Amino acid sequence: MRRILVLLVIVAVGAAALAALWIFRGREISSFIDRYWTVEIQSAPIQSIAYEGSGTGGILICDGVSFSLNDLMSGLSLSVGSTKDNQLALASSGKVFPFGPLKSASEDSAEHLATSPPPGDQALLATRHSVLSWPTPFDLNFMTGQSPSWKRHIYYEIRWRKSSGMTLEMLWRYEQFFYPGKGWASGFMTREGSTGLIRAEIKE
Repeated sequence: MRRILVLLVIVAVGAAALAALWIFRGREISSFIDRYWTVEIQSAPIQSIAYEGSGTGGILICDGVSFSLNDLMSGLSLSVGSTKDNQLALASSGKVFPFGPLKSASEDSAEHLATSPPPGDQALLATRHSVLSWPTPFDLNFMTGQSPSWKRHIYYEIRWRKSSGMTLEMLWRYEQFFYPGKGWASGFMTREGSTGLIRAEIKE
């Protein structure tokens, strides 16, 4: 009997420790798992891509969805503009990736440049989310009275392969909130230092 009680105590303590770890370190555990496994919920060919900004920062608009280029993870540096042959292009780490011939451009201080994938290019926008969500029992919103009970990461990835073989991968990470009775909210919530554009890689 004593052994059973000791075993039950050990199990209870272990369960409490795991629960505390999940609550206080859930975000970090989820991020670690995300490196190896995420759940893809949508993947569709890109029909159009546009840029609004002054060359650094600004917004990249992919099929009507806006992605910020202002919040970059440490070590990332990129610029967007038009090339000498009038193509919308992204430059990063000394490499230039042309999206395609410009459709329109304005002479305003805030440029608007747009194009669509040329024939032969393979361009996809994929959306994925974390396998593991984490509870947020201590998140309180005194303004609205509604607080999320769970959170998870959501990822938006542009995968673009030119007919020449050059590739571009861009990955944004945001937080997505779950509200009881309403479900998962829009996945564009930011958290300083951990969300925004986390990868931009050009391979020739």
